Amino acid sequence: MSVRQEELGLAQFLFGHEQAFKATTSRSRTFNCSRNTEISIEKPPRSILIVNKLRTPPVIQAIDALLEYVHEKYPDVRVFHEDRKDIPHGAEVWKPGTDASPIDLVVTLGGDGTILHASSLFSAGEVPPVLSFSLGTLGFLLPFHIDDYAKALESVFNGKATILNRMRLACTFYDSDLEKKGEGANDDWQVMNEIALHRGASPHLNTIDIFVDGQHLTEAVSDGLIVSTPTGSTAYSLSAGGPIVHPSLSALVLTPICPRSLSFRPLVFPSTSIVTLRIGDRSRAPAGVSMDGRTSQILNPGELVTVQASPFPVPCINRSSIIDSATAAEMQHREGAGPGKEDDWVRDINNLLQYNATFRSKALLRHSRT
Repeated sequence: MSVRQEELGLAQFLFGHEQAFKATTSRSRTFNCSRNTEISIEKPPRSILIVNKLRTPPVIQAIDALLEYVHEKYPDVRVFHEDRKDIPHGAEVWKPGTDASPIDLVVTLGGDGTILHASSLFSAGEVPPVLSFSLGTLGFLLPFHIDDYAKALESVFNGKATILNRMRLACTFYDSDLEKKGEGANDDWQVMNEIALHRGASPHLNTIDIFVDGQHLTEAVSDGLIVSTPTGSTAYSLSAGGPIVHPSLSALVLTPICPRSLSFRPLVFPSTSIVTLRIGDRSRAPAGVSMDGRTSQILNPGELVTVQASPFPVPCINRSSIIDSATAAEMQHREGAGPGKEDDWVRDINNLLQYNATFRSKALLRHSRT
C-alpha cells in the first residue's frame, strides 16, 4: 500500500468513526450533562459499595464506624466491598462486570486516587453517585470530612444531595491495520482524569500525528501528549502547563509534554470533538500509554488511539449537600448561588492550589531581613 493510499484509508476511517460517534451521542441523554443538579432518587439507595485505599488504622476505624452506622440506621441496605483480601467484616463481596450486583451508591474513603479507582470499576456503563470521604493525600474531588458521614448519608437517603457530573473520556485503541487492539477490544476505556502518551524509558522523542474531527492538526514531536477532562485539568495536565478548566464545562484539553517547538501550546476543544493520536511512522520511539495513572499498553508506529467524551460521567456528591438550616437561612441574604448550590470548586482552587498566592511563603518571611 502506498503512502497516499494509507492516508486516504486513515481519513476514511476517521470520518466513519466521527459519524458513528455523533450518531451515538445524539441518542444519549447523559452526554454533555456536566452540571450541578439535584439527585433524582425515587427511592433511597438499597445497595452501597465501599471503595477504600489501603487499610491503615484511620481507614479501618472509618470503615468500622461507617458500617456500624449503616447497619443500625439503614438495616435493609446491602453493603458491598470490592473483592480484596482486606474486605471488612459485615460487607458482601462485589466484583465488577456484567453480572455484578447493582449498586445505588458508591462510598469512597481515601484520596482522589480512590475516586479514580472507583470510576474504573464502572467502565462499561453508568456510574452510581459517588460519596467521597477524604482520607488521602489529595482531596480535590469534592470530598466530605469523615466526621460528617452521618449528615452526608442522610442527605443522600432523603434526596437532598446535589451532584456534579464529572465528564469522562472514552478511549479506543487501534493497530496499524485500524483494527481494535488489546483485551476487551469491544469496550472503551473510561478515563476520569486523563490519557497520556509518553516516551517512557526511551531516550528519543515521540512523533505523534494529531487529528481533530478527522482533520490533521499537527505533527507533535515531544516527550508526549496529554488529553484530559476538565477534572483532569488540575492534575497531570496542569503540571505540564495546561489550563485550569471548571469541571462543569464539557471540554477536552490537549496538553503537550515538553514539546520541541516552543509555539506548541495547550488547546481546549468542545466535548463533541474526537481527538485521534497516531504514532508517526517516523517516530523513533513507541509511546507508553497511561490512563488515570494506570499503565495500560504500548503504541507502536502506525498505531493510534481515539479519544472522545464518554456518555457516562461520574456523579460526585457536593459537600454543600449537608448545609444546615441555620447556615441556609443566613445564605439567603448573600450574593451568589443559593444554599446547596455554592461552588465547592472555587474553595478548592483557593485552599488546595493556593490560586494566585504570593510567591513569598511564611517560611521565607520569617527569615526575611525586610
